[in-house]
Amino acid sequence: MSLNLGSLLASSTRQFSTETALIYESERYSYEHLDSCVRKFAADLKEAGIKRGDKVATMLPNVPEFTIAYFGIIYAGAVVVSLNILLSADELNYQLTNSQAKALVVHADCREAGLEGFNRCGLCNILYFAGDEGLAKIPSIARSITEVLKRTDHADLCQTMPDDTAVILYTSGTTGKPKGAELTHFNLFYNAQYTSERLFSLWPNEINVVQPGFVGLGALPMYHIFGQIVVQCNLLMGGGSFVCMKRFTAEAAAATIEKEQVAFLPGVPTMFFAILHDVESEAADLSSLKHCISGGAPMPVDVKESFKERFGVSIQEGYGLTETSPLATVQRTNETQKCGTAGKPIPGVDVKIFDEKDQEVAQGDRGEIVIRGHNIMKGYYRNPEATAEAFRSGWFHSGDIGYIDEEGDVFIVDREKDMILRGGYNVYPREVEEVLYKHPAVMEAAIIGVPNERYGEEVKAVVSLKPDQLASPEAIIAHCKRHLAAYKYPRHLDIIDSLPKGPTGKILKRALRETD
Repeated sequence: MSLNLGSLLASSTRQFSTETALIYESERYSYEHLDSCVRKFAADLKEAGIKRGDKVATMLPNVPEFTIAYFGIIYAGAVVVSLNILLSADELNYQLTNSQAKALVVHADCREAGLEGFNRCGLCNILYFAGDEGLAKIPSIARSITEVLKRTDHADLCQTMPDDTAVILYTSGTTGKPKGAELTHFNLFYNAQYTSERLFSLWPNEINVVQPGFVGLGALPMYHIFGQIVVQCNLLMGGGSFVCMKRFTAEAAAATIEKEQVAFLPGVPTMFFAILHDVESEAADLSSLKHCISGGAPMPVDVKESFKERFGVSIQEGYGLTETSPLATVQRTNETQKCGTAGKPIPGVDVKIFDEKDQEVAQGDRGEIVIRGHNIMKGYYRNPEATAEAFRSGWFHSGDIGYIDEEGDVFIVDREKDMILRGGYNVYPREVEEVLYKHPAVMEAAIIGVPNERYGEEVKAVVSLKPDQLASPEAIIAHCKRHLAAYKYPRHLDIIDSLPKGPTGKILKRALRETD
């Protein structure tokens, strides 16, 4: 049996050819037009030498070229390596090299880091460029997507198998380098199908609401699994349309919702917080909104209740990870009044709570959330040790701490020990600390999360300096900015004489948090 994730777009094109699939600023892409662009890009990939199973990296914001490149790669039978547009050249070079990417699609907005990372990666030798405003400054070897879309030939949808890898997404760990989660065509297709057919209705008693004319707002970054599946693939599977928002602001989001009559708003809590606090009540007409879903971080109860009171829309809460494609649990539409829960497992997915010995705990007790089902990744690319550790006892170990109540709802109460969740983005302290230690004046370093009203948590560094060395907090932060993605570098930094340590010499982050 064959299955290609791209078949969801191909099928919708056959059914809804003239309906709007994608909206970007003043542009409207019908399904027929979008599918044609995708097939042209797939044809060019094949002409460039890309074969089934080859890795093609993308470094693209929320623009039409993201969807064109994403499905073009899938149609060609290749593997999308979806990269964060905020990566530094160092981070990009590692992920290109580790994924064995043979091609990179980069946007003009990411030109500097993108080209440096591309030039440093020996295997990656095919370059596509999106955003014509930067064409004069790119290497002559680059292939312009604008020019590619002038082709007249089209590629057919490549036959792939359900367990073939469709997408690799890098997710950082508490130790070591980021790991590439391999997600299969079946993982992603079924997750998209579930969200499209059941997320907004009490299936099977209610009909599917994703259909032509149903519009979602694509303000979440589509290089992230949440935006890719719960926005892009969900809506394209059902014949709906989504608005590409290149950069989220509350004012722009509210204006877009009103202009395009957006019915579906997916986001992270900071986005809902911003809409509540940054948009004037009388200026915001969000009456078209019918469905909202939040993930990526715990939803504050007051934000959820205030949003419902002001805009008349209940926010569904869900839970998932990159490794779970992403949706693992979600509230049903008639259970959103229950605050603090991520809902129940979606059909075909099992969730349990394990103790430190990988034994199931009693109902209501806290422990590590473990998951198994059709949504679980194949493993971490070229990292059998990390894969074995994540899948011990036959379950995927999330690293998140939670419990399940008597009604079967999953509650997330903590995260991996030291991870910081800033505005829905995971920041792993060790990665930032390694950059701090590269500063010539830094002797000891620790990264902790501190409460922040807008982002949930903010990144803070505490360092001590080497004897006879001087450095200001601003200089050390600037050093971090040069080597880390924008959401990772510390916004606050304290310099102290010596960091607190335990009997074994381990830095006591708990003590730092308590004194903050």
